Amino acid sequence: MPTQYPIGQPGQKWGKEQIEQWRARQQYQRSYKDEVLDKLQQLPSACVAEQYGELQYQKSYPLMAIKSAQWVANRATILVTGGVHGYETSGVQGALLFAKEYLEQYQNEFNIVITPCVSPWGYEHIQRWNPNAVDPNRSFYPNTPSDEARLLSEYVATIKSPIVLHMDLHETTDSDEQEFRPALAARDGEEFQPEQIPDGFYCVGKTENPQLGFLEAVIESVKTVTHIAPADAKGQIIGSKVLSEGVIMYAMQELGLCGSLTNANYHTTTEVYPDSPKANDDICNQAQIASLLGAINYLKAHA
Repeated sequence: MPTQYPIGQPGQKWGKEQIEQWRARQQYQRSYKDEVLDKLQQLPSACVAEQYGELQYQKSYPLMAIKSAQWVANRATILVTGGVHGYETSGVQGALLFAKEYLEQYQNEFNIVITPCVSPWGYEHIQRWNPNAVDPNRSFYPNTPSDEARLLSEYVATIKSPIVLHMDLHETTDSDEQEFRPALAARDGEEFQPEQIPDGFYCVGKTENPQLGFLEAVIESVKTVTHIAPADAKGQIIGSKVLSEGVIMYAMQELGLCGSLTNANYHTTTEVYPDSPKANDDICNQAQIASLLGAINYLKAHA
């Protein structure tokens, strides 16, 4: 575990020079066009793809949304966001797979909107931040420094039908502890404090609106696909108290998280663990889908 990140000086926040040094270290590793945009052409007729924005980082990245073709004004609407952290692969691929295989069966009951890859530069570079060393998932607030967060917020504001469920699909990876959290501490001039990476799936609810029964239904659905992260010796997962198996809470708005994007009565941020020896790409994608199915079925039973 690194004690000093290779960029910057201990106790000093990064300036422009350090951010440029960090950006120069990032390498293109996979294609947003091949792995995301091209898959939009393979969706069934129940899905309509539309562009909601564009990012300009070395090259142009069109930002895409998938909507149910049978859109009904004022019908209860489900929002799915993936790839807010671009490196969290199953959030992106699970969202695309859900659109391809499951959207049609729910289109007569709900409007559905999916933004499968909010941070395409992060997807291509397998990076948590955007190229300006800004974390989009800590940037959902007015005058945000993240174009990813701004453009998504502006798009969601155009949805006039009531959003009743928001699912934000994420992963917790070993690289969080090996690279991303040490980089964060260095960027902010703070000392890196190691944490334990939870082994398994967990989900994060809103402190402001816990909806514990809903979160427990998500966990029960995911159990059919993969294992649930246990609490650590302190009864916590990533520093937060475990309220029920695999369930913790965050103050979404205070932290500027994507979970604060809507006032949906039901929300969770999913956290898949792809580095487990019990997991593979398909299991991770299916875990994201199981969380969506568990959430939607709960909504149908309780709305």
